[in-house]
Amino acid sequence: MPSVPRTARERARAEITSEILDAGRRHLATDGAAGLSLRAIARELGMASSAVYRYVASRDELLTRLIIDAYDSLGAAGEARHAAAGRDDLAGRFAAVCRAVRDWALANPNEYALIYGSPVPGYVAPADTIGPASRVSDLLVQILADAAAQGIEVPAAIRDDLSQAGRTALAPVLGVLPPGVTEGAIQAGLMVWAGLLGTVSLELFGQFHNVIGEKPGDRDAFFAECVTRWSAQFGIG
Repeated sequence: MPSVPRTARERARAEITSEILDAGRRHLATDGAAGLSLRAIARELGMASSAVYRYVASRDELLTRLIIDAYDSLGAAGEARHAAAGRDDLAGRFAAVCRAVRDWALANPNEYALIYGSPVPGYVAPADTIGPASRVSDLLVQILADAAAQGIEVPAAIRDDLSQAGRTALAPVLGVLPPGVTEGAIQAGLMVWAGLLGTVSLELFGQFHNVIGEKPGDRDAFFAECVTRWSAQFGIG
């Protein structure tokens, strides 16, 4: 169905809302997520505080919109790289997703810190952030499901059944496993996901100084080695 043209008022509202969100992103860089202030954003934009609240009801709503936008931007980057890899090239698809996460984080450090950094005191993310937050991890689950369909199993040491305590810990995800994906594969997948985000965070937040070389290409090479070993944990290396 063709889209219904927006009225001038709707266009104006969308434009002002976009300006508020852009200002919020700039304030992430200077004040951090915990320091976001609608009053400060209103001052920057030359608006009355009461006017800003007509477009964004609260600081928490602003945070939620920025978080969803960040997750969607990261998800789109991951999906584009994943789609460009060959369907049967599981290792290539996996490497593409990992590289997309790192490249996006390095290009958008403030947004990465917003979604994967320290929690904002007093803020609780609503349920509408779950879908956008799952876009990249869903790609990894797709790779696990396709590996299972091809008869590829994670290494035996990881494939072993989980302990009862481990099974209880993973109860939220074990109930929604794709066909053929074992508990051990999900455990391996979450370990890889944690390793990926941890590695990216250490690099982004300056924790590799005096650990990884500073020459051009050193960190790229280290990350490539990580990706190779993570894919082996999936059994697709």
